[in-house]
Amino acid sequence: MTAILDQLRTAPRSVLGKLPGVPGDDDETRRPLPVSGMLAAAATLGVGLAALTTLTLVGWIAAPRGTLGAGLPGVFRTAAQLWLVAHHAGFAIPGGRVGLLPLGLTILPAVLLYRAGRWMARDADLRLRLPARLPKNSPKEQAGARRRAQLVLVVQAGVSLAAPYALLAGLIALAASNEITQPYIGEALLSHFVLAFLAGSLATARMIGPWRVMLRLLPERVRALTVGTAVATAVLLVAGLALVLVAVVLNFGQVKELSSVLSPGFVGGVLLLLLQVLYLLNAVIWASSYIAGPGFAIGADTLVAPTGVQLGTVPSLPLLGALPESGPVPAWMMAVIALPFAAGAVAGVMVARISPSPSYEAAPLWGFLSGVVTGLVAGVLAALSGGPIGGGRLATVGPSPWEVALSVALEVGVAAGISAGVTNLLLLNKRARTPLDKAAAPVRKAGAAIAKAASKVGLAESDPRPLPGHWMDATEADTQEIPVIRDDWQDEHASAEAETLAQARPRPPEPAARPPRKDIVDESDDRGGHVIYLDPYAWDRD
Repeated sequence: MTAILDQLRTAPRSVLGKLPGVPGDDDETRRPLPVSGMLAAAATLGVGLAALTTLTLVGWIAAPRGTLGAGLPGVFRTAAQLWLVAHHAGFAIPGGRVGLLPLGLTILPAVLLYRAGRWMARDADLRLRLPARLPKNSPKEQAGARRRAQLVLVVQAGVSLAAPYALLAGLIALAASNEITQPYIGEALLSHFVLAFLAGSLATARMIGPWRVMLRLLPERVRALTVGTAVATAVLLVAGLALVLVAVVLNFGQVKELSSVLSPGFVGGVLLLLLQVLYLLNAVIWASSYIAGPGFAIGADTLVAPTGVQLGTVPSLPLLGALPESGPVPAWMMAVIALPFAAGAVAGVMVARISPSPSYEAAPLWGFLSGVVTGLVAGVLAALSGGPIGGGRLATVGPSPWEVALSVALEVGVAAGISAGVTNLLLLNKRARTPLDKAAAPVRKAGAAIAKAASKVGLAESDPRPLPGHWMDATEADTQEIPVIRDDWQDEHASAEAETLAQARPRPPEPAARPPRKDIVDESDDRGGHVIYLDPYAWDRD
């Protein structure tokens, strides 16, 4: 995809560069940001639709006649509908709507949009606008102005990619409509805009600095809450994935029986396996809701929770064969409710370590706030993972968003508040820092292992190509070059701390002045006429 975008970037300029009077330097003539965003959005839609059309064509050949529409037009319409499904845009069908969509399919447009955002950031004319003079011109104010200008630049890049992407998605939604399925235009526009904005903003921020220092664009408190929320959410999702894998292993016989009943054949079996992999992320979020306590439903008047299981007839998807049988749940399964408290404890430690509070009362409040934000994130994930499948009994499938949000906010928030308070107390007490550092050593090792694994798959590798000139040269009088965050970059808190330590540190005594040398004579000084210097070579200057 990047090669296609590079061809779009260089081809018109290579042609124009041959015309007289038209400059051909690619680094000096850059496109406006909206133009680059439009090209990136169009290329992303083209590549994504081509991939889904190929997959749909294989399914059309293997499926019974008429399943995916009549002829190639039906194949293209189905591929367009799959592209809308990948962005979590629902459909209206006779008697209800379809909202239970696979979240795993969202990875395809997310990756394409991220790559397109990287190309857009290199191709567009991006310059960081800073005022020529600041009122106080202090290091703290300069760092704050630089951070605000960087965030504005990131937001502009995200909107430049998301706006044309959403407009093109509206056209695809109109083309994908037929007499059976009608996509919701509003959902299509909103989902495409949000996904493209997030991917474009993240790609632009990645161009400013490496992954490990991108969060320094945020203020210290916001950075602490972001990291704490991410850690707690990651712990819940990892626990949910482990629960799903254990359930599949324990009930593998039922999963295999459902697969044999469907008898999809070889090609159909591959497509069925791919469908279950795409729904795996939905199952992980449902398992996280189970761990949090509220559980989830597979139809009206059903519940799968640690307090009990009540099921009816479930859809014939082999992955659903891992569900437990109806009836009471063993008492030891209630132990899974302790996992959200463990996630909150880890999140509280991260919040306190990133942003310690000088007062003992403030740290627990910030920890509890990170739990509340984690609850909001869990509620959004629960809403995205569930949805109706037509009307009637299957109109309610998945976890309840508000129940999950409330449970996670209380469980994670209480544990995070306690751990943040204790950690902050230990940080303020210098003698107690050693046990805390030893306890945080496994977390640091795990983070280093994740970063190393991400670099191997290309998520954290640096682009070998040098940054273009527009990231460094800004010739306007009211601009400065865009700052590239280095490993030794410090925000205003670190710079203020260094300045305070420098002032408190005793200064070394200045060295004594060396006496003047007597063997050097200054011939321009006649000491008031008392010293006369003779020039032995004056007779030979005529």
